[in-house]
Amino acid sequence: MSRLADKEPDCTTSGCPEPVEMVIIPRTSDIGGFMVERALPSRKKRMIGPFVFWDQMGPGEFLTGQGIDVRPHPHIGLSTVTYLFGGTLDHRDSLGTHVTIKPGALNLMRAGSGIVHSERTGPQDRARPSTLYGIQSWLAQPIALEDSAPTFEHFGATELPTLDSEGITAQLILGRAFGLESPVTLDWDTLYADVKLAPGALLPVPRETEERGIYIVRGNVEIAGMTYTQGQMISVRTGAELTIKALADTHLMLLGGAVMDGPRYVWWNFVASSRERIRDAAERWQHQSFAKVPGDEQEFIPSPDIATIDRIKA
Repeated sequence: MSRLADKEPDCTTSGCPEPVEMVIIPRTSDIGGFMVERALPSRKKRMIGPFVFWDQMGPGEFLTGQGIDVRPHPHIGLSTVTYLFGGTLDHRDSLGTHVTIKPGALNLMRAGSGIVHSERTGPQDRARPSTLYGIQSWLAQPIALEDSAPTFEHFGATELPTLDSEGITAQLILGRAFGLESPVTLDWDTLYADVKLAPGALLPVPRETEERGIYIVRGNVEIAGMTYTQGQMISVRTGAELTIKALADTHLMLLGGAVMDGPRYVWWNFVASSRERIRDAAERWQHQSFAKVPGDEQEFIPSPDIATIDRIKA
């Protein structure tokens, strides 16, 4: 999706047990009657592994004829990762891709030097009342791939490995964990998993992942004697051994990976290792020199004031 106006999530380190670095409380924004909660980036925690942006979309409900309309907009230097719990979303991009994203599937779009895409509720869902619920995140691309050609991949829910054992149901989206390995080729060491826990279930958090985060979609858990609840993102200390205990039916996402190869600037829909790259992309978008999205050429999202690029910090 296109990034909203900056609203920084709250972070707290007070009262955290030893394995927990900090707790991030997302900021909630209303984008035309649809609620989005952003946990990354925040002032105290810009990234967890390559995850540089994290939005929970919904849950939202639409009346017949209504839906999401994110007009064509550009990206550089990042991979968008769209993963739905409910509803569908139509993705189109300047490579000519047109895919309907369904729950449990992975949409992975690598922007590299530049790509344009749109995300809209499809006609099949507009014909009746519908819902939309899921997570969209951005992964910063390694510096060596900032000038790479854009690509797109889609993996259906049945193509991603799953675990069902001792009160734990998990789908591994990216990376390796729980004895499973995702089929998705990665640009950077990354962990991403969708996990559901029955009350009392115990989930060891993979220790081999350098930076780790836990986002509680639903329910509440105990970590090192402290209780954490729905809507919180827990950043785990590097190397800490940690087990999650579910205190209720719980749905959470595990995320993380290796520390990124340097800080990143984030401005509007662009991620880069320098302001100069972002300024160049912003000027290209203003001059409409990005490729068009086939089937969605009539609209676009204008960029913010380019002068604000000088104020962003990595």
